Amino acid sequence: MTTINYLDLLHLVLPEVIVILGALCVLSVDLIFLRASTMRFRGSVGAILSLAGCAASVVWILHAPQSANILDGMLVLNPLAQRMQIVLLFLTMLTILTFIGSTFTQHVSEYLALILLATVSMMFLVSTQNLLLIFLSLELLSLSLYILTAFNKHSARSAEAALKYFIFGGISAAFLLFGFSLLYGLSNSANLMRIANSIHGPLLDPLLIVAMVMMMVGLGFKVAAAPFHFWAPDVYQAAPAPSAALIASSSKVAAFFILYQVMVIGFAGAEGSSSWHSYASGWVPVVAIVAVLSMVLGNLVAILQTSVRRLLAYSAIAHAGYMLLGILSHTQQSLVALIYYAITYALTVLGAFGVVALVENETGGDTLSDFAGLSRRAPVPSLCMLIFLLSLAGIPPLAGFFGKFYLFSSALTSTSGTLGLLWLVVLAIAMSAVSLYYYLKVLKYIYVVDPSAGATSIRIPVLRQVVLCLIAIGVVLLGCDPNLLLHWL
Repeated sequence: MTTINYLDLLHLVLPEVIVILGALCVLSVDLIFLRASTMRFRGSVGAILSLAGCAASVVWILHAPQSANILDGMLVLNPLAQRMQIVLLFLTMLTILTFIGSTFTQHVSEYLALILLATVSMMFLVSTQNLLLIFLSLELLSLSLYILTAFNKHSARSAEAALKYFIFGGISAAFLLFGFSLLYGLSNSANLMRIANSIHGPLLDPLLIVAMVMMMVGLGFKVAAAPFHFWAPDVYQAAPAPSAALIASSSKVAAFFILYQVMVIGFAGAEGSSSWHSYASGWVPVVAIVAVLSMVLGNLVAILQTSVRRLLAYSAIAHAGYMLLGILSHTQQSLVALIYYAITYALTVLGAFGVVALVENETGGDTLSDFAGLSRRAPVPSLCMLIFLLSLAGIPPLAGFFGKFYLFSSALTSTSGTLGLLWLVVLAIAMSAVSLYYYLKVLKYIYVVDPSAGATSIRIPVLRQVVLCLIAIGVVLLGCDPNLLLHWL
């Protein structure tokens, strides 16, 4: 039996501890010293402390890289896991920057503390290969996101969306836990690599097939893939803008990373095939069905939307379908392509929600008509929104184009010499063409439709414009020179 040195263990999880201390510091400073101050000042101080905690965690990871695999895969630290942690912290910092100046709540310290706790759960999620810690991390993340969704106490729709999110989340957690229990029963282990060694065989156990389906249901909910997406449109539309941005960006990056780990590592040897005329039972056909449903439903329903937030929600469902191609091909190249796509998508949608929040603050709504003539009223955010939407549509030379190109090409080369996943790639390209229509519809309202009578220019805080411009520049740079991110990964 291995003896655990708890000081060494604390040293390994110090980045997470730093973020937790940051959350406690935000709460303490606000509740003890700033209760009589204005909400804007409290929000600014809390945001600065939160940013400092995240930045300190990033500095520690960069200057003290760790390598470990302890407690039966409970904590697995390697360069890729630590890079994912840095990405999640960076996305959290951008989310906090978009929160500065928000007026939807007076409980600013509690809101920021929940964002940091959600980030801690995501950091643990990408650094484990143990079913128990995967489940606990997902539940801590989900509980934080449920509360963040309902944080606008002045909006009945926010409370309704959070209730739907909570109910669907509870059901998905039950499916996931049931699938995990079946896996544990079949393998007598909670470690993904040991599970793969135990289930390997010429024929798939019927209980293993049930476990695959159960886990796809549970994790499909986390990534908002069809037909487990019903919570997403309401949450994206009614949650406070920073909460929706966090759900759409960093939580999706972490969820896809762990979905890849569970399927590719935990079910190694039980892949099966969804190649053209070469079907074989396994987890790959299950993921292929979910990918097809997500791409088709997400893109076609998005065409009908008049709310930009709901449009982004159905767009997220479609993008989940594209990202599932990286899991289907399960090669080293497809893993890098999946991570690149997830990161650039998260960055882009974070910026898009930032622009939506500005419009909502000015007009009180997020319908297409609220964006009419935005280019004349707020030219800088309009230009940023142009970049974000064209990147989501996959137009070169933006990051979304290279992300799709790299993802689709990795799916094709995974079955070289055969038709393989060509049918899925063709469908994905066709659906990408469909998506261009509804993204251009938003841009039409921004640049072509005249603003309503009496509309004046929008006064936007300098900090928000700077954040949006930095995100837009990042999307352009990662599209023009993808190796900036690929070499690092």
